[in-house]
Amino acid sequence: MTAREALAFIEKHGIVLVSAKGPVPRLTEALAGEAIKGSWWAHPKSHQIFGVLQAVARSEDVLTCRLVNGKVTLVHSRLWPALVRTANRFSKDQLAKVWDEHTPSGRHASRKVAFPKWVPEAVMRRAQKMGEVEALAALGPWAK
Repeated sequence: MTAREALAFIEKHGIVLVSAKGPVPRLTEALAGEAIKGSWWAHPKSHQIFGVLQAVARSEDVLTCRLVNGKVTLVHSRLWPALVRTANRFSKDQLAKVWDEHTPSGRHASRKVAFPKWVPEAVMRRAQKMGEVEALAALGPWAK
């Protein structure tokens, strides 16, 4: 699966987990083309999976957060208005934009942008026009 195909997968499902088990699909398993037992880092396609995950994380159409069960979650931009409309159902930590980066010393550092600072103004306007029932339906059964 290419980065473009992975983005289409995220758009189709709207909300996916990167690798954790949960009530929504896992992107790493879609990339591997099979269920992954244990860590995806040990999978024969781990280098390809890593590259595609990096490309997806750079996409302006994908929010990386910890929405589903506190696990790393990818949310396609088509669902951002619904997410903003139902924000009162989630904690600020679940809605924060998160990412890891390498520091000059080579260590990983976790970064985040608090909700709603990451939300584009156009998304805020669309969210204000959306009803809660419509927003919850868009997010799917896991959000109810």
